[in-house]
Amino acid sequence: MSPEENKAVILRLYDLINQKQLDAYYELYAPDFIDHASTGDRSLEQMKQFEAMATAAFPDAKFTVDNMVAEGDKVAFQVHCRMTHKGTFRGVAPTGKKIEVINTHIVKIVANKVMEWWGTMDNLGMMQQLGIVSLSGQK
Repeated sequence: MSPEENKAVILRLYDLINQKQLDAYYELYAPDFIDHASTGDRSLEQMKQFEAMATAAFPDAKFTVDNMVAEGDKVAFQVHCRMTHKGTFRGVAPTGKKIEVINTHIVKIVANKVMEWWGTMDNLGMMQQLGIVSLSGQK
């Protein structure tokens, strides 16, 4: 696949997630997908569990893809997330706060399927906006 075709897969992913079309969204992942998360590698099923928890906590989440570049089978991009904390997330009770974070990802695409994912999430920024930590590290 060309870099432009790979970029189109990423744009399709986020279009589907914004429309809450999860069945079609997950069809774009390879069965042996690996998410190289900062806490360790996750399978597709483990990623689905995390995303179900995040969707319950932030049901109005909207994603915008920015700064996308592609070379070979990899696509690098940023995702601007806007959402409201309406459910428990990682043990944190709902705050009702609207937050915005920007995450950065690199994705490997093979035969129109997402095969591997490396990403960084702005967890500190998220926790600051939720009022869980301050810049000085105090609640």
